[in-house]
Amino acid sequence: MAAESWNGSVAGEKEQVVSKAETAGRVRTERRRRRTQGAPQTFAAIDLGTNNCRLLIARPSRRGFRVVDSFSRIVRLGEGVSRSGELSEAAVMRTLEALKICAEKIARRGVTHSRCVATDACRRAANHQQFVERVRRDVGLKLEVIGTDEEARLALHGCLPLFSDKQKHALLFDIGGGSTEISWVALPENRGRGQRPEIIDWHSIPFGVVNLAERYCDGPVNHAHYLSMAEEIASTLVDFERRNNISGKVAEGHVQMLGTSGTVTTLAGVHQELPRYQRQLVDGYRINFENLNRAIQTVAGMSLEERAAHPCIGPERADLMLAGCAILQGICQSWPVGSLRVADRGLREGILLGLMARARAEGRPGGAKQRSVSSGPAAEVAE
Repeated sequence: MAAESWNGSVAGEKEQVVSKAETAGRVRTERRRRRTQGAPQTFAAIDLGTNNCRLLIARPSRRGFRVVDSFSRIVRLGEGVSRSGELSEAAVMRTLEALKICAEKIARRGVTHSRCVATDACRRAANHQQFVERVRRDVGLKLEVIGTDEEARLALHGCLPLFSDKQKHALLFDIGGGSTEISWVALPENRGRGQRPEIIDWHSIPFGVVNLAERYCDGPVNHAHYLSMAEEIASTLVDFERRNNISGKVAEGHVQMLGTSGTVTTLAGVHQELPRYQRQLVDGYRINFENLNRAIQTVAGMSLEERAAHPCIGPERADLMLAGCAILQGICQSWPVGSLRVADRGLREGILLGLMARARAEGRPGGAKQRSVSSGPAAEVAE
């Protein structure tokens, strides 16, 4: 189930930030109007990670869903958490401002079902409960801190359309800001008959682009740091490999690899020499390891200023790109599959598909009464 259209991220756009009470009032009014007029259901997913705050709003369509609005902003919520163990006030304020924009969009679009999740930064921070309460009080959103297993499952559901039918197994990874999730997936022979992929095992590397960079240096990552980081990442995968004998399946040609993260999408853009980032040219793009290594070397050979000026990297990612490349290098060295499929999709799409599946089930005869879903496990994708 893939989105039929995508209007791109709109990070940095200027939005009027409204009060929590006004936002909540707009949501209630719009929902009453839509129920009365029989307007289509509208779904929203917020993914609040260590580095980014992302929103996706969509309506169901014949082939999956149609995106009607989106938002993305780098907030670096997890900045310094690896050292202090807490979310800093500066990071919290940046994040609250981004979440207020999300809340305004949710109100304006008349969202009927939503789920807002937070991942590694909130899992690690000692003061995450205070942050969750502050989001509820100041923004009017119910934020749910999910575990690594749920994060891996949602990413898998969001990426289902990109898996090939040619291999029986897949390695799916998501390089985040504070952790990297890897899933070892069994793919059914006939997905068209309702069979679903199964996560055989999953592993959470306790490093993402933010905390790995903080671990190795106080400033921008250099090449020496990069080599050490790649070796450390590879070492964290030894037990996961031993449990599942993934290398044996790779040697037999039965494994495909799919990556969803800003690191891999950026490298796909760099490899294609795009004049600006274009999702339609990146999502689903397949790149072999030779070209992937060339793209990594291109990024590694740039100065910080050159990375900041690159149209597919930009100043907000410039100081973290080498950390992301090191994580990717460690994964690819551990399992030389030979090629990588790039996904500009993942957790948000998994949330939306789950919400829509639940809404369909509740709308059937004998199903539960229709309601707005703000939290709780996403439903299995039935299609």
